[in-house]
Amino acid sequence: MEFLKKITIITFCLISTATFASQQNFNTAKTHLVKIYKENPEQTTFYCGCEFSFDGKKGSVDFSKCGYTPRKNEQRASRIEWEHVMPAENFGRHLQCWRDGGRKECKKDATFNAMEGDLHNLQPAIGEVNGDRSNYRYSQFTKEFTQYGQCQSAVDFKNRKFQPRDEIRGMIARTYFYMRDTYNINLSDSENKLMTAWNKMYPPEKWECDRNRQIEKIQGNDNKFVTEKCN
Repeated sequence: MEFLKKITIITFCLISTATFASQQNFNTAKTHLVKIYKENPEQTTFYCGCEFSFDGKKGSVDFSKCGYTPRKNEQRASRIEWEHVMPAENFGRHLQCWRDGGRKECKKDATFNAMEGDLHNLQPAIGEVNGDRSNYRYSQFTKEFTQYGQCQSAVDFKNRKFQPRDEIRGMIARTYFYMRDTYNINLSDSENKLMTAWNKMYPPEKWECDRNRQIEKIQGNDNKFVTEKCN
């Protein structure tokens, strides 16, 4: 009887994971992420470390507590958006749908939907910074951080580069390696070199480990590059 009970539990878990995978998309991911961050309200925005809160599914940022100053778009800056750490273009361009019509065409593609809705690749960001980051590559290019008040990330618009604050560089690296291996995404030599360095220099802190485990329960898979450093 106990054996049958275990088999039933395992079967249910497999079905639940398969069901999530078949429904994995950006909208579903955002619903799960709101729940995760509501249950962990002490967490801050990815690029700027600002406190934020939710009213339903709508996230808002408190500038006064983190010294953030909008660069240009105060309305977008005041809201939370879900940032793809590896931009959609980076993984989308590997698919035929992207070549046929970009993101709009790929919305009909199940593989793209799964990639776009992968919880491991999504982080809460101030909307303005999310927009400014665009699909720029991560880099280390300056020591000046004045674009967004006290926010310790910066954008080089001319050279299309984005410099993230130190505290999240390891998370970025492990996310890139996860996306590379999970979806067979090519990284350039310079990206591999930078991410390898960041992965070594910035080990996971408690939240990265906790977040990885929470996502595994929902999505059915962990980020092994996080797991191996958290154990």
